[in-house]
Amino acid sequence: MSRMSARFRALTNVPVLRRLVPVAVGVILVVAAPAAAHADPGSPAIVAVNSLPVVIANLRAWLVGILAALATLFLVLAGVYWATAGGDPAQVERAKGALKNALVGYGLAVLAPVLLQVVQGIVGG
Repeated sequence: MSRMSARFRALTNVPVLRRLVPVAVGVILVVAAPAAAHADPGSPAIVAVNSLPVVIANLRAWLVGILAALATLFLVLAGVYWATAGGDPAQVERAKGALKNALVGYGLAVLAPVLLQVVQGIVGG
């Protein structure tokens, strides 16, 4: 037990930590410096801005992907609930609810492009 307490004292030696902390902070600051801090200040920064149709197309792709992923998750959960129900009516109802959520999610994923097209028509893009 004395060997372990000696190790603990060695690891928690305050003067050693006082010397290591500034070095560690310095290393972190050097490594974490953003690349923009080292950029040429004479060159103008060009910010690319997408047009509204491009933004809506990107939004459509993300929205469909997220909705399809969530619907697939609910479909898998419904299968797990149903398989582990063992005849329990409450668990079967829980599985049916998850299956209905999955179907709603897939329906929204299919309708998302249509809804975003309506939004694009309203905004005038």
